[in-house]
Amino acid sequence: MKKSFGSRLKALFGIKELNEEFFEELEDMLIEGDLGAKTAIELSDALREKAKKEKIKSVSDLQLTIKEMLYKKMRSFSPTIGEDGPHIFLILGVNGVGKTTSIAKMAQYYKNKGNTVLLAAADTFRAAAIDQLELHAKRTDTRIIKQAPNSDPGAVIYDAIESAKAKGEQLILADTAGRMHNKEHLVRELQKIDKIIKSKIANKNYKKFLVIDATTGQNGISQASMFHNAIGIDALMLTKYDSAAKGGSLVQICDTLNLPIAFVGTGEGYGDFAEFSIDEFLNTLLGITT
Repeated sequence: MKKSFGSRLKALFGIKELNEEFFEELEDMLIEGDLGAKTAIELSDALREKAKKEKIKSVSDLQLTIKEMLYKKMRSFSPTIGEDGPHIFLILGVNGVGKTTSIAKMAQYYKNKGNTVLLAAADTFRAAAIDQLELHAKRTDTRIIKQAPNSDPGAVIYDAIESAKAKGEQLILADTAGRMHNKEHLVRELQKIDKIIKSKIANKNYKKFLVIDATTGQNGISQASMFHNAIGIDALMLTKYDSAAKGGSLVQICDTLNLPIAFVGTGEGYGDFAEFSIDEFLNTLLGITT
C-alpha cells in the first residue's frame, strides 16, 4: 500500500536536516501528493523562509506550519434549508463516482434534520440510473419524480419543481447524466436544465454540487474544471473519503477553482455521510494526531 503523505513527511523529517536537499525532496513529495507544481513550490518556498526565521526543529511544528498554509487554500460550505422552499440541489458528476448513492445519503441526511425531500431522476440517459435512484427512494422512504428512459431531463426537473411546490416539499435532489464521451451534448443538456431551474426557483434556493471521487487525483481537477466552466459549481461532495488515499488534489481544486467542499461520504451505509471538516482532512493528509 502506498504510504500516506503524512507518514512520508515524518520519514523525510526523521532522516534529513532542514537544509536545501530537504526542501527539494519536500517539494517533490508535495507534487507527487497531487498538490500541483505551483502549490508545491509556493509551500516549499514559504516553509523554507519560515523555518529559517522561526527556527522550526520538530516534526510537529513542521506539520502544523504546512497545515496552516494549506488551510488558507481551502474552504468548506454548509448549505441550509430555509422555510421559503422549495430548494433544489442539482447533483453533478461523471458516471462511476457514486453520484446516485450520494444523493440517497444526502436525502437521508436532510430527512434526519426534519426536512421533506423529493428526488428527481433527471439522468434519463441510463435506464439503470433511474432504477437505482428509485431503489434508493424506496429504501429511504423518499418520494421520486421520474419519466421513461431517454425522456427530456429538463421536463423531469420541471415536473419535480411543480410537484414539490404543490406538496410543500422543502428540498429537491436532482440526479443528472454524467456521460463524458460526448461532452458537448452533456454541457448543452446541463445548461438547459440550469435555465429551467433559474426560471422556477429563487437563486438563493438553488445550489449545484459536483460529486468527486476523493481518490481520483489529477483527474478530479479536469472534471471539476469541465463542470464548473459549463454550469458553475457551488461546492463539492466527496465519495470514497474513507479510503487511505486522500489526495492533495482536493487542495488544488479548492485553490485553483475557488470551490468549497460541502459533504463527504465515509462508508457504504446511508448514514455514512457528513459535513466536510478542513481540520480533519488536513490532519489526516499530514499525519497529525490530536
